This record gives sequence, structure tokens and C-alpha cells, in this order.
Amino acid sequence: MTNTFLILLPIALFLVMLMGLSLWAERAGRRNRFAGEYFLGDRSLKGFVLAMTLVATYGSVSSFVSGPGLAWQLGLGWVVFAAPQIIAGFLILGVAGKKMAVVSRAAGALTVIDMIRARYGDGRGGRTLAALLAVLMLVFFTTMMIGQFIGGAQIFSKAAGVSYGWGLVLFGAVTVLYTAFGGFRAVAVTDTACAVLMLVGMGALGWNILETGGGLAQVMANVAAAAPRGAGSEGVLLSPTSGGALATSLLLSAWVLVGFGTLGLPQSAVRCMSYRRSSDLHQAMIVSTVVCGALMIGMTVMGVFARGMLDVPLSEMGGTTDAVMPYLIANYMDPVTAGVTLIGPLAATMSTVSSLLLAAASAIMKDLVLFHRPEAGRNEARLRMTTRLMTGALGLLALILALEPLDVIAWINLFAFGGLELAFLMPLIGGLFWRGATAGGALVSVAGSIAFYLAVTIFKIPMGGAHAIAPCMVVAAVLFVAGSRLTPASPVKAIDLFFPRR
Repeated sequence: MTNTFLILLPIALFLVMLMGLSLWAERAGRRNRFAGEYFLGDRSLKGFVLAMTLVATYGSVSSFVSGPGLAWQLGLGWVVFAAPQIIAGFLILGVAGKKMAVVSRAAGALTVIDMIRARYGDGRGGRTLAALLAVLMLVFFTTMMIGQFIGGAQIFSKAAGVSYGWGLVLFGAVTVLYTAFGGFRAVAVTDTACAVLMLVGMGALGWNILETGGGLAQVMANVAAAAPRGAGSEGVLLSPTSGGALATSLLLSAWVLVGFGTLGLPQSAVRCMSYRRSSDLHQAMIVSTVVCGALMIGMTVMGVFARGMLDVPLSEMGGTTDAVMPYLIANYMDPVTAGVTLIGPLAATMSTVSSLLLAAASAIMKDLVLFHRPEAGRNEARLRMTTRLMTGALGLLALILALEPLDVIAWINLFAFGGLELAFLMPLIGGLFWRGATAGGALVSVAGSIAFYLAVTIFKIPMGGAHAIAPCMVVAAVLFVAGSRLTPASPVKAIDLFFPRR
């Protein structure tokens, strides 16, 4: 048997398992109404599944490819940058989980855009805000899906020895199929399997690195001695700022980008509306914190460890840090172990894409089509077919756009992360907890902060070393408060729904 066959065998079993889980989940939800089941799993997730689907959605291919690759190049400084991700699950569920669940049930909301409409009303301002956010969600979700497909296909093709196009089609088609067919419940169940397999893949990778490198002590001694060429002192890889390569302001702004700002990620926020009971929420807060910390920090540390066993010039590995992990898997693992390890990044890719794809489909079907043409939802069989076709079409579009790969997936992902946070944090979380929030204030905040974010990114306006998200978030908050003070208040019905009188 060839090495390629041995690598592909565990991956093929993994893909078959995902399709089987999707079929089971779809059948389990047939007794429920289609819209509530397809977009929110009939609000029936248990604590462990809620935690794992949240972690799998948040953990992307950049956690397995770009993150460790940058850690290989920059050392422990990149681990410091990634550290705020530990709080993501606890923060999202702890801050927004209870109130979003209560209000969404009272309002009959199935999507984040439904929550926006319930909070700001059906007036011109509320409708404009909801439509703008739905469009921005589509744009940034598509950007993220392209980055995920590129990353997954690159590591698959380089490590398994197949072409980039075949790798993209193989796992991309499976992802699109099980998402389009199974809906939210299938995504949640497969996400749970993916999160577990991400941990397995990380464990296999870590074991191989430490065994090949001669143990932890030897690996870290090698890391200390392997300063990047031309980067300065020997201890640069063990410095919290990577010898000055990562500005302190950038490390601090990471607490906004991958820390507190994650409250504004709609693909994560929708999970707050999907669980059964408060006990499930509390269990998910604990489990998601442990698993998220293990994956996000663990994989980045693996990149640092890899430098202790893989001191090969970057040019020999493909010329980009995205090639480091595929090179390691392809050249330092036996075929079966390589196949098991590859399941980790593929699971990360597929779980993230499935959640983004479902949310993007909901933005079109539920938030745009059904809102403006409610009669389209009366024929449930036609709605079921149309929604699945739309989900499949969006996935196919992202696959086609991913055929021309780009480098440094982490930065593509972080750009889209920042855009989503600026678009949703103030309208969603601000509206959830501040009675004075208005549609006008939210519109001004979204438009102004996104415009500023694009200007800073495109024209590379210096921000003192900080990521653009930090100053842009300040702009978003100032505009949100000022705009809300200067525009008409939200409808009384909306205020009473979100802030009931005791």
C-alpha cells in the first residue's frame, strides 16, 4: 500500500463518519418545524454539545496552520498573542448566554438578525440596520470561508501528496453537503465530533514533535538556540514580544480582537440561543473554557516546539509560515499517524465552514427572503428545498473563490474577525444591555467603524503597532453612544421585551 493510501484511509473514515452523523441528526429533527430546526436545532442542545460546537466554530484552520507556523517563526511571543482566546467560550456564554436565550424565546427569534429586529423595531432605521448587518455578515463570512477552504486544502495537499484542487474538492464537497442537508443540528453534532478529533490531532502532533526532538528539555534547548536569522539575540524565541517583532500594543490589542471582541461574532452568538436549560449553559461555560484553552494555546505551543526539531530554512518548506505544519507532517510522520493528525486541521476547517455557511444561508433565507416575503415560508417542502439549495450554492461559491490560494490565512481570518466584531458588538451586545441604544446609533456605529477599519487596513495607517481593531472599536463605541443620544428612542415594545419591568 502506498503512503498516500495510508494517509487518506483515516481521513476517508472521518469523512464517512461526518456524513453518517449528518444523516442521523437530520432524521432526529424531522418531527420539528423546518425553520426552527434547520437554523437553531429546535433550541435543544445539551451542555457538552453546546460547548464543543462553540469551540469548533471558533477554532479554525488557522489554529492548526497559520498560528503554529507563526509561532515557529516568532516563538513564545505568538503564544502571548493567542492567549486571550482562552476566555472566548466563557465570555460569550457567560455574558450573552442567559439573556439571549430568554429574549430570543420570547421574541421567537431564530437568528442574530431576528434579535436585532426585535431590539430596534420594524421602523425604517431597524429595517435598514438589519439589512446592512445581513449583507456585512455575508461578505465577512464568505471571506472567512474562503480562508478556511484554502488552509484546509493546502495542508491536505502538501501532507497527503494530492493536488490542491482535489484536496479542496474532497473535503469541501463533504462539508457543503452535510451542512446543506442536515442544518443546525447536524452542524452541532458534527462540530462535537470535530472538536474531539481536533484534540486527538493535536495530541498526535505533540507526541511526534517531542519524541522526534528528544523530549521536552531537548526541544526547548534547541528553541533557545535557534534564533531567527538576523533577528537578534539568542533568546528572541523565548521573549514575550519575540525580541520586539511583536509590539506590546499589538499584544494588548489581541485582548480586543480574539478576547472581548468575540462577543460580537454572530456565528458564536447564535449558539447562545440554542441550548435547553440553564444547567446546560453552565456546563458549557466550563467545558468550552478548558477545551478552547487546550486547543488554542496547545496548538500555538506546538509551533514553538516544532522549532526545536525543525530548524529548516523557510524557503525549503514553501517560503511561507503556512507551510511549516504541512511540511512537518509530510516529512516527520509515518503515513497512518500523519493521516490521524491531518484529521485535526480538517476538522477545524470543516466545523468552522459549516457554521459560517449555515449562518450565511440564514442571513439570505430567514433574514432577507422570508422577512420580506413571508408567504414563501408557508410551503414547508419548498422552503426546505430552497434553503438547502441556497446553502449549497453559497458553499460552492466559496469553493470556487478558494481555487486561487492566498498566503497567511491567519491574517485573512483576523481581518474578517475584526469586521464582524465591529459590525455586531455594539448593536447586539450594546442593545442587549443598554436601554438607551437606538437603531440610529447602531447604524452610525456600524457604518463609521467599518469605514474606518477598511481605511486603516487598505491604506496601512499606522496605529502605534496595535491591530486596527482596537482604535476602531473605540470609534464604534463613541459613535454608538453619541448616535443613540441624538436619535429617536427604540419602540416601547422592544424596550419592554429586552428590559421587562419587575
